[in-house]
Amino acid sequence: MREEHISEKRFWVQRLSKTILRALHILGVVGAGGGILLTADKSLWLNYWYLAMASGSILMLWEVVRDWRWLIQLKGVLTLVKLGLLCLFIPLADYKSELLVLIILLSVLVSHGPSALRHYSIVHRRQINTRKEIKG
Repeated sequence: MREEHISEKRFWVQRLSKTILRALHILGVVGAGGGILLTADKSLWLNYWYLAMASGSILMLWEVVRDWRWLIQLKGVLTLVKLGLLCLFIPLADYKSELLVLIILLSVLVSHGPSALRHYSIVHRRQINTRKEIKG
């Protein structure tokens, strides 16, 4: 696969953009998660929820556009599982806290797990290398 070379300026713009997006995502997750775990009134944490969903969607789109194979690597698959668990908030509203804890644990695995695990392809049954990431 051909290695893409980008200018130093473009690299830093992309890296800073992704870092800011991740920071906003974490802020949204913390705000909404705190409200959910403490059973605070929804009006107190709903804007954080919107921030988490918007920033998370942009981060996910960023990865798919960068390299579609993200979707078949465990880091992408587990992100889709997290979205599925979020969808369960409606039919399993009494278990929001438990679902949220599971989502956070999966997030840690995706973000901080070993590279061989994150890059494992469920299709190829082995680790696959994709285009170089811009870390955030």
